[in-house]
Amino acid sequence: MPDMYLSEGQIRPLLSYESLIPAIRQALIDYSTGKVEQPLRQILRVKDATGAPIGWFATMPVVGGEFMAVKTVTFYPGNTILPTHLATIELLDRATGEPLAVMDGRLITEMRTAAVSAVAVEALAPGAKTLGILGSGVQARSHIEALRVANSAFCEPGAVKVWSRNSTKSAQLASETGTIAVAIEEAAGCEVVVTVTSATTPVLLGRWLKPDSLVVAVGAVGPQLRELDDDVMQGTLIAESRQGAENESGDVILSGARVYAELGEILAGTTPLPPPGRLVFKSLGMAIEDLTGAVEVWRKPGTR
Repeated sequence: MPDMYLSEGQIRPLLSYESLIPAIRQALIDYSTGKVEQPLRQILRVKDATGAPIGWFATMPVVGGEFMAVKTVTFYPGNTILPTHLATIELLDRATGEPLAVMDGRLITEMRTAAVSAVAVEALAPGAKTLGILGSGVQARSHIEALRVANSAFCEPGAVKVWSRNSTKSAQLASETGTIAVAIEEAAGCEVVVTVTSATTPVLLGRWLKPDSLVVAVGAVGPQLRELDDDVMQGTLIAESRQGAENESGDVILSGARVYAELGEILAGTTPLPPPGRLVFKSLGMAIEDLTGAVEVWRKPGTR
């Protein structure tokens, strides 16, 4: 077995949205056409010595194509020096079970999440010219980058508007990315609206949205957590994973919304595009996406 650990610093120059976005697109098709074996993630809630909750620890195994992988990921919202999300991915050979590499998973998780959203926007709102980002953290920044790769219209001056509950952070993000910091109602009035917040109750209200907008909901992973109100969820719901949305998304569970299709089904042509009107794409993250990112790194020259 090769003695190989790839750090985030080693991974960063090897992974690009230009190659990752099409790879993720194929991974979503493979998942929705039954070519991937992937259970729901297992999550353990972590408490401190007094019994107070401090975070969670999850495992995400998958078998797909020539490879297998398992990601372990932690979320500690109280982290200040360390990132709130930390992860490790082990990549294995499907044919033999041989471990091939262990990789830091934080950057792969960050980039594959944004790449999924880019695939959704390419498929569901290809002609969009305005983008609203709700949030100002790591995922807000990565989504701006990935969506500009997927849609050059978002590179135009004034095309991207950002909002955050922390106005200082949104102003800083806007300055560093060439976007505009605005009120939430203005950001929500864009053709594509991406929610990447840490909210536990709805921050995006349906009355602010255009009738034919696409909402890409990325935050609020958990059956009791929400970013979107019931009015938003009246739009046609497309899921990354039907099983995931119905078990892990508070926006879906608590609103009673029904999944029209998985994104991979639409990409594969097995389900038609939904009728005109508001669309909601719910992304929760899947192990096949982590495997895809790890394979993109593994196949780069010089990694083995």
